[in-house]
Amino acid sequence: MAQRLRVALAGYGMAGRGIHRPQLVAAGFEIAAISTSSPARVEQARSDEPAAQIVPDLDALLEVPDLDLVVLATPSGSHANHLTAAVAAGVPTVVDKPITVDAPSACKAVDAAAQAATPLTVFQNRRWDSPHLAARKLLDEGRLGDLVRYEFRWERWRPEPKQRWREQATAAEGGGLLLDLGTHLVDSAVDLFGPVRSVFATVEAHTTVAEDAAVLICRHAGGAVSELSTTSLAGAPGPRLRVTGTRGTFLVTEFESEPNGFPGFSAEPGCVGWLVRGDDRTPVPTVRAERTFYEQVAIALRSNDIQAALPVDPWDAVHTAEVIDAARASARSWQAVDISVCG
Repeated sequence: MAQRLRVALAGYGMAGRGIHRPQLVAAGFEIAAISTSSPARVEQARSDEPAAQIVPDLDALLEVPDLDLVVLATPSGSHANHLTAAVAAGVPTVVDKPITVDAPSACKAVDAAAQAATPLTVFQNRRWDSPHLAARKLLDEGRLGDLVRYEFRWERWRPEPKQRWREQATAAEGGGLLLDLGTHLVDSAVDLFGPVRSVFATVEAHTTVAEDAAVLICRHAGGAVSELSTTSLAGAPGPRLRVTGTRGTFLVTEFESEPNGFPGFSAEPGCVGWLVRGDDRTPVPTVRAERTFYEQVAIALRSNDIQAALPVDPWDAVHTAEVIDAARASARSWQAVDISVCG
């Protein structure tokens, strides 16, 4: 059996403890070290991972010997500085989405990693969700016909904002739904249809410091149009995913713990959604990823070319940042904005 890969986890909040740690453990990684400055989280880390070294900050984390990987699950506003430190240390790095808070800093970070030959990838794990994989399969098989429109939503009902940095920080500091959930929406659309060439958007803040509602209409290089929506103020959320073609529509109404506004279209057991043609509906079987994000990272770390084998090209995350920057500019001008390409 291959020796377990040693990972250092920077940040032990909702993302670090609740998302990254379980997926890393499931993929066979050894949690060798954790950084957190919170006394309560130090106790959680000691309880969860008694063999791990607990340190107060990223600088101390990067001094832990024999690391195979560092995961940056820190607040988004700190990603640029933390990436600089991780790249300088030469440790292969996973950074949670968004890569940074804007395209210029994202471009600078990825370029620095390339210059230093430090492998870097971005945690865009939603590419391997079943609805996304099923949509790709239906499109590839031609069962939807020619694409008319792709709609992807991450809408929830949370009228009372949580008291945490995501809701209380400015966009420049990493707050708001565009950077939190919008990055997943953009990345999924780009993964299916290629780069975005222009975007029209509305971006609003009703209950939070940064935006709590955003809609992006993107035109991709190949001509496809994607409509992406995220809000915390949807008492009746729209369909999670609706991919409309000339021969039918792929419809998904359920997603994890989010409310389902269309219970009549709840998926059947073993299925992810429906292929709908008017009154006719056919259940669409669940499509499973062959490997999870972190299983792919583990394979890459044992390969001869780590960067090439990593699951997400960091330049994809730069493009996502470019689209989000353009969406903010569009919302200010009330006009479609062409995407400015880094470099």
